[in-house]
Amino acid sequence: MPASDQAAAIPDAPRFNVVVTSPGLAAPAVALLEGVGCALHYMPPYPPAAALADLAARVQADAILARQGQVTDLALAASPRLRIVARHGVGVDEVDLAAAAARGILVTRAPGSNTVAVAEHAIAMMLALAKTLKPLSGAVAAGAWRGPGAQVRDIAGLRLGLIGCGAIGQAVARFARGLGMVVTGHDPAAPQGAFSGMTRADSLASLLAGSDILSLHCPLSPATRHIIDATALARLPAGAIVINTARGGLIDEVALEAALESGQVAGAGLDVFEGEPPRPDHPLRRHPLVIVTPHVAGVTDASLVAMGVMAAECIVATLTGAEVPVERIVRG
Repeated sequence: MPASDQAAAIPDAPRFNVVVTSPGLAAPAVALLEGVGCALHYMPPYPPAAALADLAARVQADAILARQGQVTDLALAASPRLRIVARHGVGVDEVDLAAAAARGILVTRAPGSNTVAVAEHAIAMMLALAKTLKPLSGAVAAGAWRGPGAQVRDIAGLRLGLIGCGAIGQAVARFARGLGMVVTGHDPAAPQGAFSGMTRADSLASLLAGSDILSLHCPLSPATRHIIDATALARLPAGAIVINTARGGLIDEVALEAALESGQVAGAGLDVFEGEPPRPDHPLRRHPLVIVTPHVAGVTDASLVAMGVMAAECIVATLTGAEVPVERIVRG
């Protein structure tokens, strides 16, 4: 084959290399990235930090599309070409923001991409726990039927307390009001307009004392880590329900288990854990009063497309010199 034909047979080298910390990505997001010459390098779910750093170094990554697992300074330092870490979602606690800022690496997120999905999941958990669906279903499956102690709770009239009144918290409040719940929110950083249709609690202590159901919708930060600890759980009315679809580190899991065992908390719905995935023998994985799901509240068809596309748009803009929407930029 002539040299000219051999050269023509070799595919063009990619303009950019993007590491994706998951096994897949929504097709519209893939199309956006490949359309500007990005080669995508996928990883298994929750890759170890060292594995991410190794791949980023081998392919000389220009971008990391971060969906699952930690993005540490080890990965941020692995490729001198790295310009952006784009979160496939809203939370950014899995990214070392200080290290990224020190290296001049942009970090972005996808605000609003999974708002409805997470709010629906939180409401579903509230309904399942108030109606004791898990133990009742298990009893029927085991051959039992309704006994003299079988009873479920009314949703209408229950007092719902929200920690965090951003977009997701507000969506939960709208759905809850439609079910007849009385909603109170606590969020020192939120403007007054965020509390439309609900009461604003002036302190966390007052919110807890008046919450039959407590639902968490705030970001994880040093200030909010273990915001729900033994003291907070003791302030809830006896028999309260706790829902967490935000970040596992918001709850002291040892304290929650103790509150479940004592009866102070009647049930918990957890889509997130402090360490993910939680170890196989984690006591809350199979606790009879706990409903657990594997961090999937925001994983619906619509939200997967929205999160992927928004992350891809940020990567494309950064690598091609276009403007990244300011509301997606994370300030460390």
